[in-house]
Amino acid sequence: MFGAFASLIPPPTTGPPPKDVPPPTPLNLPQCNPQLPSDAGSSSKRVQSSLVRFLQTLHRPTEVNQSHFAALGVHVHADAPAEHVVPDPSYLPSASGWDGVDLDEAKRRDSSFRRPLSNSRLSPEARVYVERRDELSIVNQAAFRTVRRMKPEPGKPAVRLGNCYEFFRQLEFMASYWDDTSLPPLSDDDVEQGQDPQTTSAPQRTTYRTISGSQMPPELRHNLISAFVKLVSYDFGCNIAPPRVEPRLHLVEPPLTERKRKGGPSTRRISYFSSGCVFLYRTPLTREAARAGIVEGPIAAVSARNTTNFTKPTESNIDFGRELIAALVTAQLRAREGKAEKRVGEGQWWATAKRWGGAEGGPIGREVEGDAIVGDKDALAFGAENNRGSDRDPSSSSSSPAPNAPASAAERPAATGLSGLGVGAGGVSAMADPGFTRSSSGGGPIPVRGAPLNKKPRKTLSVYDRYRMVRLPSSNWDKKARYEAIGKIRGAGYDDVFVVSSLFHHLCVMRVRVPERLLEVLDGAGDEQQRQGEGEGEGEEEERSWGKLEIWRSPWFDLFVVEQRLEAMRLLWGVMAWSMRATATRKDEDQVMAGA
Repeated sequence: MFGAFASLIPPPTTGPPPKDVPPPTPLNLPQCNPQLPSDAGSSSKRVQSSLVRFLQTLHRPTEVNQSHFAALGVHVHADAPAEHVVPDPSYLPSASGWDGVDLDEAKRRDSSFRRPLSNSRLSPEARVYVERRDELSIVNQAAFRTVRRMKPEPGKPAVRLGNCYEFFRQLEFMASYWDDTSLPPLSDDDVEQGQDPQTTSAPQRTTYRTISGSQMPPELRHNLISAFVKLVSYDFGCNIAPPRVEPRLHLVEPPLTERKRKGGPSTRRISYFSSGCVFLYRTPLTREAARAGIVEGPIAAVSARNTTNFTKPTESNIDFGRELIAALVTAQLRAREGKAEKRVGEGQWWATAKRWGGAEGGPIGREVEGDAIVGDKDALAFGAENNRGSDRDPSSSSSSPAPNAPASAAERPAATGLSGLGVGAGGVSAMADPGFTRSSSGGGPIPVRGAPLNKKPRKTLSVYDRYRMVRLPSSNWDKKARYEAIGKIRGAGYDDVFVVSSLFHHLCVMRVRVPERLLEVLDGAGDEQQRQGEGEGEGEEEERSWGKLEIWRSPWFDLFVVEQRLEAMRLLWGVMAWSMRATATRKDEDQVMAGA
């Protein structure tokens, strides 16, 4: 209807850079890369009595330090190349030889480029990889013109963003908070006099930073990273899904030894560390399961954090701790494959038996079953009985007491301080009911106009009634998630977990090799070597039963720079190809073992 008026709206134009802009937020990436000593026997540190008990002493994020990373055995390989981040470098696309590849050449490469996946399909064609490279190679300012629906620069054709439209749209939002690092920085003369696009060789600017980067909303960074990861994961049959339950790293205290159990309680402390990450899941093949929201995995974790100040080592330790928690949470979720849920408090007395605090005088109020409650709907029946008693003759009521009434004042219950407010011995006030009032002659309550007696009963419990219910804590298992360690090497004793980490407008990929023994220790299993060391009374550090927690971290890739985001896309492609590769299922492994 109003399509004819679209031509009357003037298209947006570029102008000079704004003035009075706050200073930019400095780009100081965290530098926390714990390293284990090459000679473990040279360390004189005493081993912790229990890893879980040591981690449970953390109450604030600022308490995280290098000793906690050393207790876990963290060893980081910083700035690792893509061939080291992906366990099998053969799944990585070649770093060169993709410039100028046409569709015919891409089809000829499919025989060696495509691989079978775990979802009974083949990996994306080489044509898809070439298209993603070409779309991500578009200059930022030209892509921003398409997002803003501006005309291209004179003498240049309009660009087609294709599948990268959402990525450049989120990147254009971030350009208001961060300077485009692919362009030379603006000088003070350009800000004061204005930039002349006709006299500069650089692309014409369409966006300028107007706000400090530290004030950027956190959801913008999450949307940018999600759009970038989906460029690769969607063609592999995977997608990013927000967790329906809070991601938690569960810590279960190991059982106490006989020597320690005699002097203290025998209960085991259970705690958790929460995480704000999201997960990359595999989409089911059936349309009905996909529409129902069922997911499989997780495959990797995506952690985008909003911290911008890393001037102190404490901030770097906190940020690395969040990355580590995201990796361990993902490993715990993947380890749930083939297991049944065991609720916290299942079979415990504090989650099944009704009880009261134990104060003098016994339970009161709603803690007593069947008691009338002030302000409750049960009080209407009490007022109706008093009303029926007031209809009798006053003379008869004064001369002949009720059968259940006390014969004398001595037999009456002692008056309390609430008697003047109309509260009887039963503890229920007639004034609390809006449908009744006390007569002027001092008789019983009489009905008045007010709320109807037949109120509609509520279908849900009140907040207090929910609080009083004795039940287990809420479940931490997603009912619509099929937990599976997709891409795990069976029988290796560890699980390679990937974390896509993001800070500022940068991205890096981490591979965390989580030993299965470490997951057992976090789940409450004891450490035999540590207990043996305690019994011998040795002060030297014993070897951890799980060895070490090895991490390969890629360099930080700036998503504003074309070359760096192309390398980041190549690394993500290799991670998805290796994680989604076709592996032998558990049934096939059992058949092979039976035949052997």
